[in-house]
Amino acid sequence: MARRVAIVGTGQTHHRSHRLDVNGRELIHEAVERALNDCELTIKDIDAIVIGNMDHFESINTVDAWSVEGSGGYMKPIMKVTTGGTTGTSVAIAAYYHVASGLFDKVLAIGWEKNSESDTTGAIITCSDPVWDRFSYSGAIPSLATEASAYMEQYGATQEDAARVAVRERTHAMNNPYAQLHGRPITIKDVMESAMLAYPIKLLDVCPRTDGACAVVFAAEGTAEKMAPKPAWIKACSVRHATTWFGDVDYNTGLLSLQRASREVYEKAGIRHPVKELDVAELYLPYSYAGLKWIEVLGFCGPGEGPRFVWEGHSDMGGKLPINPSGGVMSTNCIGATALLRTAEAALQIMGKGDKRQVPEVKTALATGFGGCWWSDAIIMSSEKP
Repeated sequence: MARRVAIVGTGQTHHRSHRLDVNGRELIHEAVERALNDCELTIKDIDAIVIGNMDHFESINTVDAWSVEGSGGYMKPIMKVTTGGTTGTSVAIAAYYHVASGLFDKVLAIGWEKNSESDTTGAIITCSDPVWDRFSYSGAIPSLATEASAYMEQYGATQEDAARVAVRERTHAMNNPYAQLHGRPITIKDVMESAMLAYPIKLLDVCPRTDGACAVVFAAEGTAEKMAPKPAWIKACSVRHATTWFGDVDYNTGLLSLQRASREVYEKAGIRHPVKELDVAELYLPYSYAGLKWIEVLGFCGPGEGPRFVWEGHSDMGGKLPINPSGGVMSTNCIGATALLRTAEAALQIMGKGDKRQVPEVKTALATGFGGCWWSDAIIMSSEKP
């Protein structure tokens, strides 16, 4: 029987477009040190490490080896997990299973990225098969633009509807001092007047490129309670893929991988009505239209009802189900750490450490990841032991 596992500490860097003050090892160390301090541990207390970033896209490989001085993995079991955009949640789920299996009592999960020194976008453009896929998948923005166009055609959603999501994310980011884009709020007009990238996606509809890192400490029952006054217990997790080839994606059916992953964690956690039973959601929303279409897939509202759900303020702070109090991916996107940030931010809400971005009395939280060939991860956390 799997052991019960909780998140007991989190740490993240201050995220910026260019962190010229640190190299990769130092960036990683910054997050690791903050996570360990959060639960009053030292690196000697950690049994194993799971680390990941987009290294295979950047041709800067074996991060598990060369980053040891930053991760603290010297003479410790250290494993690399790298799954594109979902790397962060994949790292978190791998760390969870390492503890749940009984192999280790305390595992440190690390995600990081230094986008200022890489060309991840170029790698994504050229990763697709040149014969079968590249005509329909020429990078992240064009493929997402195809999805957005299909959604608008199917349900009559507008560019202003998507802009409302962007405004929410940047408004929430104002309360998060770690977010890259936290300097000022934006308006619907700002989004609509920003540069068109690939119709209907404009500059303020999409996430930035970020230098940053995140670290999370997972601990087994029996030790977790000693490290954190209010641990964030992992109640359920799921990993789902829907397609192998980009050209096989059906943009009219919704994000099937996220639908299947969310349904599995809901069932495991005994959740029947997500909006009523979840207190907060940290969702991987890389662009504004995902904040409409993907919340429908998650069961927060019915098909085509995403715009109304957002406009009525249900996803705002103080709404029925606050989404991304941190500002989300659209405010910070250090790819290898992005989904781990969703896990960390959800855990912070459970632990009551959200500061100005704290949602009151959070007992149950959802974190998701997205990437790869429409790959989705989902994690449910609780203030109560599963």
